[in-house]
Amino acid sequence: MATPTQPYVITVGRQFGSGGRELGHELARRLGIKYFDKELLAEAAKNSGIDPAFFEENDEKFPAFLQGLFSFNMGNTPQCYFTGASAISDDGLYKAIADFLLMEAEKEPFVVVGRTADYILRHHPRTLNLFVHAPEEECVARIRRRQPELSVEKATQLARKTNKWRADYYNFFTDKDWGHASSYDLTFDSSKLPITDIAAIVEGWLKARRYI
Repeated sequence: MATPTQPYVITVGRQFGSGGRELGHELARRLGIKYFDKELLAEAAKNSGIDPAFFEENDEKFPAFLQGLFSFNMGNTPQCYFTGASAISDDGLYKAIADFLLMEAEKEPFVVVGRTADYILRHHPRTLNLFVHAPEEECVARIRRRQPELSVEKATQLARKTNKWRADYYNFFTDKDWGHASSYDLTFDSSKLPITDIAAIVEGWLKARRYI
């Protein structure tokens, strides 16, 4: 059972280009809490003896090899069993991320983007799980604002490919469906409201639940 002083955690799933990372940053700024994304989670993988370059190459991607048998237990993190060195490294990468998030969730509140954090922290009693999406044309426009050298066609291909990676990764490591409303507490179409307004709604939810 949660205590009033137990840290809360906000997890943010997102379609590529929807503004999920921007929302995570805004929530961390507004609430004065830590923000975890690729850089800090990569450091966690490095501390576990995993080459950061491997992390960059495989972050939120379906395991490279699925030969042999695999199984999941019902504890805090999935345990996967593969044959082949690269597959074992995939499992080690996921476990490094899970161990890091579980450890941090006992110490202080934070926002974390992606990496099936909602599933990893599913037994933590004070979590808010968000998902951010938007129409494809809105996501493409946001991508091109960040990477103006990309054509509409290239940005569209990048969004679709990245979303497929994220969906395959999430659906493999969890028992939920990536992007499906039932997998989260709140979902937002970021084309409907500015990110700052969405963050204000989230803050209101946290207050209503007495997380803050």
